[in-house]
Amino acid sequence: MDNRKVIIKTKDLIKEYQISKTEKLRVLKGIDTEIYEGEVISIVGPSGAGKSTLLHIIGTLDKPTGGEVIFDDEDVFRLSANELARFRNTKIGFVFQFHHLLPEFSALENVCLAGMISGSSMKEVEPKARELLTEVGLGARLEHKPSELSGGEAQRVAIARALVNSPKVILADEPTGNLDTRNSDEVMHLIFDLRKKYNRTFVIVTHNEKFAEMTDRTLKMVDGVIQK
Repeated sequence: MDNRKVIIKTKDLIKEYQISKTEKLRVLKGIDTEIYEGEVISIVGPSGAGKSTLLHIIGTLDKPTGGEVIFDDEDVFRLSANELARFRNTKIGFVFQFHHLLPEFSALENVCLAGMISGSSMKEVEPKARELLTEVGLGARLEHKPSELSGGEAQRVAIARALVNSPKVILADEPTGNLDTRNSDEVMHLIFDLRKKYNRTFVIVTHNEKFAEMTDRTLKMVDGVIQK
C-alpha cells in the first residue's frame, strides 16, 4: 500500500471545445490520475494528445467541461474566481517552453514581481529571489535583463520565479523544448536538485525522451486518455 500523500487527484476529467454549432471536440476523455507529493512526473505523448490541456487544467489556467481536480485536498473548481486566483498564486508555480520574462526588468526584478503579485513587498521577497537565483546558478546575473541572458539562463530565471512563492507544485510545459542539448541537460538536472532541496512536486509535459526517462514516473497520453 502506497502511503505517500496525494497532492493532485483528477476524477473523470473531460475537456471539450465547441468547434461549430453542432460539433464538439473532446480533447480529454475522462482522465483519472494521482500525483504524489515530492514526485517528479512526466507527461508524454504525440502532439494533440491533450498533454498541455491536462497541465493547464491541473494548474487552473483552464476549466474542465466535466470532472474534478482535487489539489492539496481542495476541490479547486468549487472556489470563487478570487479564491482560485489566490490559490493559483500561492500553491502552483509555472514554467513554460518560452520563459515569458518581462524584457524591461532584470532577472531579480522578474522573480520579485511574482512574489509581489501574491502580496509580498519588495523588501520581503527580494532575499528569497536572490537566494533562488543563486541556487539556479545566476548569482552573478541578477541585474541582467532577459536580452542579456542565454536561453538556458532565461529558463533558469523562469524556474526561480516559479519557486519564489514556495508553491507545492511546479507545472512545466516543455521546459527544455526551446533549448540546445547542453542547456536542456542543465535544466533537467536543476529540476531534480530543486526537488531534493525543497521537496517540491514537478509535473512536466515533455517530448524529451531522455528527460522522461529520468523522472520518477511517466504518464503516456494518447487521444485524450492516459494509457494503462
